[in-house]
Amino acid sequence: MGVDEDSSSAILPDSELGTGAPSLRFSKTCLKNVFSVILLFIYLLLMAVAVFLVYQTISDFREKLKHPVMSVSYKEVSLYDAPGIAFYPGKARLLSCKHHYYDHIPPLINPGQPGDIECTTQRINYTDPFTNQTMKYALVVQGPRDVKKKELVFLQFHLNGTDQDFSAIDYLLFSSFQEFVNSPEKAEFMKDCESSYSSWKFSGGFRTWVKMSLVKTKEEDGRETVEFKQETSVVNYIDQRTRLRSDQLFFVVFEWKDPFIQTVQDIITANPWNTIALLCGIFLALFKAADFAKLSVKWMIKIRKRHLKRRSQVMNHIS
Repeated sequence: MGVDEDSSSAILPDSELGTGAPSLRFSKTCLKNVFSVILLFIYLLLMAVAVFLVYQTISDFREKLKHPVMSVSYKEVSLYDAPGIAFYPGKARLLSCKHHYYDHIPPLINPGQPGDIECTTQRINYTDPFTNQTMKYALVVQGPRDVKKKELVFLQFHLNGTDQDFSAIDYLLFSSFQEFVNSPEKAEFMKDCESSYSSWKFSGGFRTWVKMSLVKTKEEDGRETVEFKQETSVVNYIDQRTRLRSDQLFFVVFEWKDPFIQTVQDIITANPWNTIALLCGIFLALFKAADFAKLSVKWMIKIRKRHLKRRSQVMNHIS
């Protein structure tokens, strides 16, 4: 009886260990599987975020290509290229034209009488570019250059009489008087200028002071267009001539507003190299996440197979 009791007591701990060890291994395996599933979901979430970032990056890049940003820069100069000022006086006559400096215009001497014409002028006839039938007469005058010395051009016109209710003289500005002088086809040159530039007016009985500024615009195809902006101030002319007259006097002054040329161009802010670098980083993260997910799935399958194998071994042992 004592031998049987000893043998039975020796077998009992083995049976208890045999039943406790599989449950402990099962709990560890379950925890590992749960942890692996959680990691897998985390990396799937990261992959979804990376895919969204790729889509957002490409969309932003395309949007920036479609909508470039306007850039404005200023270049300071001391001398401008002398502009051309084309007057369409009609029946009016140029009496005087002089260059002055530092915004100083001396008092008028014998207004309404012919004076000195110290400006470079040319007269040109050409057909109207819009009708191709009407002949137009233009008086082209060289504009001011020296902006540091505040150079200005002061012109006086005289209109002997008119049957119109209002009197005014048209004019337009173009970028370079020298280009007009060097042009072999001056009539075609003026037709192109009239088609490209806006025209303005100044009225009789006033002194109109025009301050010009130059704006250059760079187009997408590389061409550069020039536009003039103007600020005008008008002062009434007090006619002190003795006799009552029906004629009209026109006074106009042209001067540069400031020494800055404004340049406007469209800039594409989308940088392809930054976009490529960002996409490379995102794709690398995608591949790493996919590789980790693949290894995690393989590891889970391996753990599952090992667990099933051990379970079958235990079942066989018990049976």
